[in-house]
Amino acid sequence: MHVLIINTSERTGGAAIAANRLMEALKKNGIKARMLVRDKQTDQLTVSSIPSSWTLTVKFLWERFIIWINNRLSRKNLLMVDIANTGTDITQTFEFKQADVIHLHWVNHGYLSLHDIDLIMQSGKPVVITMHDMWYFTGICHHAGKCEKYKVQCVECPLIYGGIGKDLAQQVFLQKRKIYYNNKIVFVGCSQWMASLCRSSRLTSGQTILNIPNPIDTATFQPADMQESRKDCHLPADKYLLLFCSRLITDPYKGFRQLADACSIIRKQYPQLAERLGVVVLGEESDKIKSLIPLDVYPVNYLSNLRDIVRLYNAVDLFVTPSLQENLPNTIMEAMACGTPCVGFHIGGIPEMIDHQQNGYVANYRDAEDFARGIDWCLSPEHYQALCTSARQKVLDNYSEERVAHRYTEVYELAKELLQPNA
Repeated sequence: MHVLIINTSERTGGAAIAANRLMEALKKNGIKARMLVRDKQTDQLTVSSIPSSWTLTVKFLWERFIIWINNRLSRKNLLMVDIANTGTDITQTFEFKQADVIHLHWVNHGYLSLHDIDLIMQSGKPVVITMHDMWYFTGICHHAGKCEKYKVQCVECPLIYGGIGKDLAQQVFLQKRKIYYNNKIVFVGCSQWMASLCRSSRLTSGQTILNIPNPIDTATFQPADMQESRKDCHLPADKYLLLFCSRLITDPYKGFRQLADACSIIRKQYPQLAERLGVVVLGEESDKIKSLIPLDVYPVNYLSNLRDIVRLYNAVDLFVTPSLQENLPNTIMEAMACGTPCVGFHIGGIPEMIDHQQNGYVANYRDAEDFARGIDWCLSPEHYQALCTSARQKVLDNYSEERVAHRYTEVYELAKELLQPNA
């Protein structure tokens, strides 16, 4: 079986990392898998890209321009929505023609248009769609927040002010409905939460919707000696260390403000812990936020080397993820695979990954005080070692490459069966 995984980027972003890991997991388990991307970043032989051209940038800018115009010339939420009005027809590529199954992941920002997606459906090949956010079953947004219009029909998207021309959300919603109505597709949510949201959308009514988590290489992400890891990372040996990471630290949806509030609460309510506690901050602009956290802060530049990333997970006591919207974060999976317990809010797929007070702590949503309480609880000597063991075991039992590859193999066979005349 030849599977073609399609994603905008090879490596940049959580969806790209997950798609790449799935490709490797499938290959290790006997499936011939390739990726076809717009943005190729390595010399990996099983990753191909569409021809590079200045027109790719133009396509991205044209989509943003239409959104900008309809947003009354405001840049607010400009990257929070995609209308897929321009892209590249990949059905004529060698990789597409060779494939037995087409597996779509995150294809936005000018890679595939709705017309291109329709051409893929019309090709007659079985199609599987893995949803890393909500875009496939909403009109134009990646995260709907409290809006539930997608359950009936997206109109007047709250992320768009509305302005010139047609209602973008309604227009794209109706285009997607037409594409989906005429085809049989298997939609896969990386979390039960995402799959549940998808089932509630009018767009995906009558479609097959499943839940399969992302895989991780547990031979690479595994526990290592903490003190040796700290020495290699130039981190203090005598501190409790929390790790917070984000591609852009100041992204409000990553919850840095909630983390800062939780640290302030620790300083006031848990003074003995605060004296021994430090925060390792990984991501862009990490060196600019020392003054915002009332604890010792250790900024770390963005890491691209996998060994350095694994070493950092092993160097800290807890991984903290105060994100305000998440699907199934790769970072939680990575930390837990290294035997590092996690603290996060009760949002999205996080409660599916962190079992409360078994391998970490799930705090009430946006509750900085409960988040601080969770940090203190996890670092208690009577709990900590059991949390570490359980964190590693959770990953082995649920997210191993073999387990996830097997489940996707079954999904690919199901997608083929759905195309049979009597299905």
